[in-house]
Amino acid sequence: MSRLGVIVNADDLGISEAVNHATFELMAKGRISSATIMANGPAVQHAVRFARRFPACSFGVHLNLTQFEPLTGGSRARLLIDDCGQMSRANKRIKLTTERLRAMYEELCAQIDHLVALGVNVSHLDSHNHIHTRPTLFPALKNVQRRYGIRRVRLSKNFYSRDRPCAPGLQWKKDAFNWALKSIYRTRTTDVFTEFLTYWHADPVRRRSAGLIELMVHPGAASAREETTILEGDGLAGAGLHLPLIPYSRLS
Repeated sequence: MSRLGVIVNADDLGISEAVNHATFELMAKGRISSATIMANGPAVQHAVRFARRFPACSFGVHLNLTQFEPLTGGSRARLLIDDCGQMSRANKRIKLTTERLRAMYEELCAQIDHLVALGVNVSHLDSHNHIHTRPTLFPALKNVQRRYGIRRVRLSKNFYSRDRPCAPGLQWKKDAFNWALKSIYRTRTTDVFTEFLTYWHADPVRRRSAGLIELMVHPGAASAREETTILEGDGLAGAGLHLPLIPYSRLS
C-alpha cells in the first residue's frame, strides 16, 4: 500500500433509508471507499442488505451511545437512557461511574455482536458524535478492541482549518489520545482525520503534506449538501488531488 492515500468514510449508515441510498449511490460512483454502520439505527437491516453489493468497500461499526434506544436491557442499560428511553448526547458529559462505564462497554459489545450476526465483516471502529475519543471511555474502547480483535480505529480529529484552529490545550489532549490509541493494543489508523470540507478548503500545500488521510462524510444529511455536491461531481480529483482511494481494510 502506498504511504499516500485517502479513505472517504460515510458515517451514520443505518440511520435512515435516505442516508443509506445516498451513501450507496456515491459508493457506486467510486467516491466513497468505506462506511460505518449504526447497529441500533432504524434502517440497519436495509444498510446491511445493500452493503453486500460493495465487496470492494469496507464496513465498520459506528459505535453509538448518543442516539436511539440501546440494544442492551436491564438495570445497567437504564444508566444510558433519558426519561423517553433514548440515549442522548448527555452521555458525552455525564460523570462516569464504574457501573455506567460497564453499561457503555456492554452496549458497545452488543452493537458489534448485532452487526456480526447480520453478516458484517467489521473492518474498523469509529463513533457517533466522536464519543469513542472521550478519554474516560478509553479503557472500554480498548477492551472492546481486544475482545473482537479489531485493530483499526479512527483518530481524534487532528487537521483543522486556518481560520478555526484547534486550541493548544485541546491539541495536546488530542495528541496524547492519538498516541495512546496507536500504542496500547497496537492499533492501525491514518496519519490525518478530518471532515471532508475542512480538507477540501485547505490550501494545496497542507493537503499534499497530509500523508494517509481519512475524510468523514455524511451523505444524505441536510447539513452536508456542499460535500455531497462535490462528491457527486469530480470528487477529490476536482481539487487536483489524485490520491488513491482505499478502504479501511487496506490499512496494515
